[in-house]
Amino acid sequence: MQNSPQRMAHAVESSSLADVLERILDKGVVIAGDIKISLVDIELLTINIRLLIASVDKAKELGIDWWETNPFLSSKAKANGKPREELNALEKRIEKLERDVVEP
Repeated sequence: MQNSPQRMAHAVESSSLADVLERILDKGVVIAGDIKISLVDIELLTINIRLLIASVDKAKELGIDWWETNPFLSSKAKANGKPREELNALEKRIEKLERDVVEP
């Protein structure tokens, strides 16, 4: 009988950090938690924490794209000028309403 070297098969595959991060960003991870502070059965403070970790593509697929319209995060949002136009229109409506109230 010959002794042949045998390899032991492992049930758990080894993954690098990059592989794990790629899976997390591809699928997305939601972390949710609630913190409640009460004193004598009176709720003093409630903090709801919701965290989504995902790639930009996955977030867009889920309908999350707030960074594209936020003028502090996107130069395209600043160049669009739509929020400024809406603000100007609202200011004009307020001025008209104020005139209508003052002038019967």
